[in-house]
Amino acid sequence: MSIHQLPSINALLNFLSTVFILAGWWFIHHQRKQLHIAAMITAVITSTIFLACYLYYHFHTHVITHFTATGIVRPLYFTLLISHVLLAFAVPPLVICTLIPAIRSRFDKHRRIAKWTLPIWLYVSVTGVLVYLMLYQWFPPSKI
Repeated sequence: MSIHQLPSINALLNFLSTVFILAGWWFIHHQRKQLHIAAMITAVITSTIFLACYLYYHFHTHVITHFTATGIVRPLYFTLLISHVLLAFAVPPLVICTLIPAIRSRFDKHRRIAKWTLPIWLYVSVTGVLVYLMLYQWFPPSKI
């Protein structure tokens, strides 16, 4: 595997996180607590692997991929990217603050925090895939 394949792997990990977050939400709303726990732990694991791969890629490559599309898609991309990045900083502390009460069986506190964590984490996971698609697939930079 080449380091230049990591953006694709990161998009896949973000997609998998999205699937597990949605599954966990569905399971808890259908009183399937054990499946909820399994899905959310898997979402945490895939998100953690994503973060490790993302940081590894950016610390070991000095590649800057410029978004080259023009027109209305350009401000849409940057709006999406900015909101994604800003909210991505909040996800790790939110996830930790949501997990700790669950581990301590403080489900009242867990539910209160999870109401904020879930939509933000889900948004960051989905927009991460969209940013990848826009940057590398739909509007790839021209090769010189």
